[in-house]
Amino acid sequence: MNLLLLSLGGALGAASRYALGIYLLQFQKKDAIPLPMVIINVIGSVGLALFLSLYYTDYPLTIYQDGLYLAVAVGFFGAFTTYSTFSVEALDLLERKLYRLFLQYISLSLFGSLFLFSVVFYVVAQK
Repeated sequence: MNLLLLSLGGALGAASRYALGIYLLQFQKKDAIPLPMVIINVIGSVGLALFLSLYYTDYPLTIYQDGLYLAVAVGFFGAFTTYSTFSVEALDLLERKLYRLFLQYISLSLFGSLFLFSVVFYVVAQK
């Protein structure tokens, strides 16, 4: 049953990422940071922070047996956000010698996601 929940969440997360990415591509400018993936990863970090802070008061050792956690956190948000696309896009900027854009992209992606996850998680968890 857990594998089915994980798969369903993953399918929904991947489809959501694809649909949002296609939508956001219309706003992408040539030779700019790959903004669609930054936005998707930040949204995913905020969503995961909200989910974890609303449904879990701690991180129990048995969390990987929890169907809701598997479906939403691992499945949906795991498939919605992506390091593989982030890595490809970052390397592309580096190979094209767009160093400033490369640094902006990795900074916004990593620090934006970590910062917003932390803020949302701790603000919501305090309530």
